[in-house]
Amino acid sequence: MNSVYQVFAATAASAGENPFLHIPLQASRAYADGPVDLSYGEALAKIDRLAAHYREAGYGYPLRVALMLDNRAEFFLHWLALNSLGCSVIPVSRDMQDDEIAYFLSHGEACLLVALPDLLPRLERLGAGLDKPVAVVACDRPDTLAAATGAEAGGERPADLECALLYTSGSTGKPKACILNNSYFLYAGEWYNALDGLVSLRYGQERLLTPLPLTHMNAMAVSSMAMIMSAGCIVQLDRFHPREWWQTVRDSRATVLHYLGVLPAILLELPPAAEDDCGGQIRFGFGAGVNPRHHAIFEERFGFPLLEAWAMTESGVGGSIIAHREPRHVGSCCFGRAPDALEYQLVDENRRPVAMGEPGELRVRAAGPDPRRGFFSGYLKNPEATAEIWQDGWLNTGDVVREGPDGSLYFVDRRKNVIRRSGENISALEVEAALVSHPAISQVVVTAVPDDLRGDEVAAAVVVNAQAADADTLAADVVRHCLEQLAYYKAPGYVLLCDSLPVTASNKPRRGEIKTLVRERVVAGDCIDTRPLKKRQVGP
Repeated sequence: MNSVYQVFAATAASAGENPFLHIPLQASRAYADGPVDLSYGEALAKIDRLAAHYREAGYGYPLRVALMLDNRAEFFLHWLALNSLGCSVIPVSRDMQDDEIAYFLSHGEACLLVALPDLLPRLERLGAGLDKPVAVVACDRPDTLAAATGAEAGGERPADLECALLYTSGSTGKPKACILNNSYFLYAGEWYNALDGLVSLRYGQERLLTPLPLTHMNAMAVSSMAMIMSAGCIVQLDRFHPREWWQTVRDSRATVLHYLGVLPAILLELPPAAEDDCGGQIRFGFGAGVNPRHHAIFEERFGFPLLEAWAMTESGVGGSIIAHREPRHVGSCCFGRAPDALEYQLVDENRRPVAMGEPGELRVRAAGPDPRRGFFSGYLKNPEATAEIWQDGWLNTGDVVREGPDGSLYFVDRRKNVIRRSGENISALEVEAALVSHPAISQVVVTAVPDDLRGDEVAAAVVVNAQAADADTLAADVVRHCLEQLAYYKAPGYVLLCDSLPVTASNKPRRGEIKTLVRERVVAGDCIDTRPLKKRQVGP
């Protein structure tokens, strides 16, 4: 078996009655009268019917199809139907602005966009206006599929087909498209199911609840494949609902949770209640970014361990590390010890190994003859960036880490111009490019500042033209200008007005100094808090 569909079909053949997907009422009430439930057998029948429509319309290898289907059952069904035919998918978020969506479609050479019905008016206009128009179809009307256009489907398939393109914001502006082959997804499921210690998935018994978006590798590859390969049930939420969280956990009979640091932080802010006690139902939480000050408090209050892990889209789980065995060094940003299957180095800015206990950039590769096993297959149309991240035969992560005496690894900081807010990787340069077009701005540097709830928040240090408007009014206008171009979470949460910014002899910003300056001013309150302006869009 060498595709996600084939693995799914095998599970459906052996455990067809097992529940595959449960979407609780809290997540489905906007479009359904009750919870959504599918067994493996029921899902496979729907997938095969969809695949027949796609096949009849000419879809197959090596075409790519974009999916804007939120965290709904339709995402899984269309993804697996297309996978069965050798098509790759491009997950797209409704939170993105039109220009961002257009870039994904054009750069990824999508031949079709499958969307939820309420999004069609917006997306049909967008698709028709591209230099190379992209057809749009409602996910519930596969019978209306137009014939596949663009590159002709067919030809000899390689053994390891592309499964998905996931776009990730890096340090160089426009998002880069990570090519993820089927082997990437299959290895994710194999890795998760092979874990022991505090994890040890039980075949056919786990119900894994995740509020994370299917446009990211954690939900699409890690949790989905873990359940598919163990005949478990994916409990998929649309997003995190704090006040209904524990009720959803109990009602869904979840046994495992996936989280980001914002989740424990918000849950700890809620007043204690009897509903917090799930009676030992949850075996463990799997995630990243819990605030060190919250970690032990959360585990004591709610009664299960939060297992911190490290990975990135490029590393997949081939380069993943998780604190699934004791000692976990709770409250110290520890994400565990590297497994035997992984080699790693910590290096300085000249790529020389650092001394034990000193911080250095983490570099990883798979042990053995294939150093890229389980990793991404490269950046689409960007061999230079692929070569750069794989410089010296290591995946150079850009994350600064230190090693403890027992081999445990501790996250310190990010070396690249990337902001990690509530699980979203945000390119500082992409935000700067959006802001600098504002007529009142002459110079801007965007950086991360710590946030107790979201890990990082976006901060913009701005030098304005000679005569600017009232500071608060200007800051609000700057944020609105950004929101017109980028997804809401990328906009500045803090704006700092500066007379000047430190630069090098060649007039480039001294980002390290600026980052320190910004953090100090935010802590001191010497900034304009624009976080209330960052709101998720409601509706299409």
